[in-house]
Amino acid sequence: MSQSAAAIPEKLFFKIGEVCDIAGVQAHVLRYWESEFPTLAPQKNRAGQRTYRRRDVEMALRIKELLYDEQYTIAGAKKKLATELRGGTSREATASSPAKALGRSLSPPPSLAGRVGASAPSAPIERHGERPSNSASNDQRTALREIAVQLREILDLLDEGEPAIHPARSKKR
Repeated sequence: MSQSAAAIPEKLFFKIGEVCDIAGVQAHVLRYWESEFPTLAPQKNRAGQRTYRRRDVEMALRIKELLYDEQYTIAGAKKKLATELRGGTSREATASSPAKALGRSLSPPPSLAGRVGASAPSAPIERHGERPSNSASNDQRTALREIAVQLREILDLLDEGEPAIHPARSKKR
């Protein structure tokens, strides 16, 4: 699994406090993850206490890795785990090329390609659930700022029009 998996003691069952110590999260976080991720489903003993197996601890560590280290959203982490569990992709293949792993092109469709402007560099498109790229170049940031300015100008033009077109916006002002 990962380097953290090596730190899991050789036991059959773990209590929630032990899993919290191993994963480095609080108990309420684990319980929330159980409600969001069906793959993290510890059994309960007769007293109603959660008993985690090794695979549950490994799953908790993987969820933490996706959410905290790789900065996926909950929805994105769910999709990623589902893909991994289906055997569709390995983590290494997905990390090296998320577009190929998902079978999608990250370039805009032809209908939108000409709208941004020929001189603007193509910025990476963030898909739902995928982590944003922190390595955007200065050219890409500049192009995004220019687009933001243009969008504000469009909104200002719309505000100057008849209030009946955008009644919600005119009430706020």
